[in-house]
Amino acid sequence: HLSQWLRRRRFGIKEANERRVEEFLRSWSQHHKIHPGDRASFPTLLAWLRQGELISASVCNEEEDSFRQIEEDYTRYLVQERGLATETVRNYVPTARLFVSDRFGASPLTLGDLQVQDVTEFIRSRTGSHRRTQLIVTALRSFLRFLWIRGDITTNLAASVPTVPIRQWTDLAKFMAPEDVERLLQSCDLRRPVGRRDYAMLLLMARLGLRAGEILVLTLDDIDWEGGIITINGKGKRQDRLPLPHEVGRAMALYLQHGRPSCTTRRLFVRGRAPFRGFARNGSVCAVVRYACARAGLSPAHQGAHLLRHSLATEMLRQGASIREIGDLLRHRLSSTTEIYAKVDFEELSTVTQPWKGGKL
Repeated sequence: HLSQWLRRRRFGIKEANERRVEEFLRSWSQHHKIHPGDRASFPTLLAWLRQGELISASVCNEEEDSFRQIEEDYTRYLVQERGLATETVRNYVPTARLFVSDRFGASPLTLGDLQVQDVTEFIRSRTGSHRRTQLIVTALRSFLRFLWIRGDITTNLAASVPTVPIRQWTDLAKFMAPEDVERLLQSCDLRRPVGRRDYAMLLLMARLGLRAGEILVLTLDDIDWEGGIITINGKGKRQDRLPLPHEVGRAMALYLQHGRPSCTTRRLFVRGRAPFRGFARNGSVCAVVRYACARAGLSPAHQGAHLLRHSLATEMLRQGASIREIGDLLRHRLSSTTEIYAKVDFEELSTVTQPWKGGKL
């Protein structure tokens, strides 16, 4: 597949390097699943090609070395100075790498030559879905601002990155009915260790509205069993302490006592197969939701971790909770973030509608 991808883009074998492999994997992942071990096999392939002198070792290594230091500094900037989550950093850095690769290729890395048209051409060539375009422009704006602060460029090119409209009010929040949420929870087999783990994770999403990233980084030290408090490490290194419902605490205790394998990690939730360690990506948490939907025979349009978070907020609104109360539970910083749930309360919205002259719609 890599060979076919290179051929379609008219790249010769001598242009195969780590950067081209990353571009191929990003392109492949848009329509196919990347299996464990796929990415790890390419360094071996490139090393074999270099051993046979089919590709140049010096040029490729120099390119990688010149950007590697920038990448490390940019990653450190995002984590230490901006306080961004690990998943966000994983989204931003590949965009920066792709931008540099598109602009310079095998040429020397002269960042001072970057101009506005380079930014425009990159965005025009890489735009796709609305969500992907938003990610690209946000990541690129962040990277260009970093280069300007560091002094690699003399003009703040971040200001030249166009803004993608935020479609805040175009879609309804994706949610499930309360009976479907219970059906989802009941699909977990509590006789099995993985079933106990999944049940505890799903309850945290369904009862407390935790995000995938927040479940990912939960540790054993975040649970105050005597006080009945759970500490949530959210976006931007924000910490919130929430009451731990009895139902959720009991499910977590069941998993810890009779489901969690013996391991050295302090992560609360660990993989079901060796090596026993915490999940690496948010997608692993979202996969728990997808598998539960499949077991329960449910097929909602959206099957990520936010499905249960949205379902909780929607049901709270229908039970009479205020927008502020919902925002406090979901730990929203802005009330406008919570207002999307006001659109789904059809019964309340019907009380303020004006009569239609032509009769019922």
